[in-house]
Amino acid sequence: MRAGLTHRRAIIVGAGQSGLAVAAALSAEGLRPQHEFVVIDAASMGQRSWSSRWHSMELLSDVRHSALSTRRLLGDQRRHPRVDEMADYLTFVEAGLGVRTVWGIRATGVEHRGNGSTLLLSTTAGEVQTRNVICATGAAAHPRIPEWASLLMAPGVVMHSSQYLYPKQIPAGDVMIVGGGNSGVQLARELLASHTVTLSVRTWRQHRPAMSSPAAAGERVSLVSRKRRPEPVFGDSYEQLRRAGVTIAPAVQAAAGAVVTFADGTQASPRSVILATGYTPGDDWLPESARVDRPRRTLTGLPGLFVAGMPQYGGRGSDTLAGVWKDAKTIAQHIIDRP
Repeated sequence: MRAGLTHRRAIIVGAGQSGLAVAAALSAEGLRPQHEFVVIDAASMGQRSWSSRWHSMELLSDVRHSALSTRRLLGDQRRHPRVDEMADYLTFVEAGLGVRTVWGIRATGVEHRGNGSTLLLSTTAGEVQTRNVICATGAAAHPRIPEWASLLMAPGVVMHSSQYLYPKQIPAGDVMIVGGGNSGVQLARELLASHTVTLSVRTWRQHRPAMSSPAAAGERVSLVSRKRRPEPVFGDSYEQLRRAGVTIAPAVQAAAGAVVTFADGTQASPRSVILATGYTPGDDWLPESARVDRPRRTLTGLPGLFVAGMPQYGGRGSDTLAGVWKDAKTIAQHIIDRP
């Protein structure tokens, strides 16, 4: 184990927006980076997830709602920041905090050790003991791939939206985008200028204007029926895309060779397919008990193990830059209060 990780009060796993929010909250409580706490990340140096998003991607929220309260984004506060701007912003936050992230180390597990308050964090660089571990590895860490996708052999390309960067990646002709969430809607609008586009929608979502995204973003649970309501789509509605020339199709149920079958029994043979089917969270390295037993916001069933930036642990909005600050302050206070 690298000497820089030993004998720290807390180890933050993840140097993205959630990890840096916790670092900022701990600093505000008087803890010093590299002394009382350290940040590690599995990526290569500086390669946060924002760096890998498609080039034209903009945040749904405007600048006012796309920054940590301790470090503002400068410029027109009404604009929607691009992903490259967000990558630079997080580097700016990291430098301003004096955090020197230890890159290239992946956390693989965590457990309680002994009779005291010590945790044993297992990583690809070895094991290290610490009193507190913060899982900040992201609510959208791993691409979610539908089972039928392995049977699809389109003549062009088949890729997850996490692999998409720009329209010229997609061969000329028709492209089917699978997934009616905000990523699918945005990609449909972008590719419409150069391709024939079909958008396959499983769950129809309410449309809200882009300016409402800070308050309306995220999944909701009905207070009356307790049913889950998916995040609305912002900007373009399905009807606006249809009028612009996008074909709106039902959910894909199956695939065989170059043919996909929709929920209504109809079929299509798209030249290329983009799977805008979302992500799974980065909590897969936590013990099962910690993922099941979540006593209060950011807490897990393992004392000293906290989770930042994932709605299932913190609440709606935790996966946004504005919302994760509440998680971070809660975690920092718990760490300060722990004996």
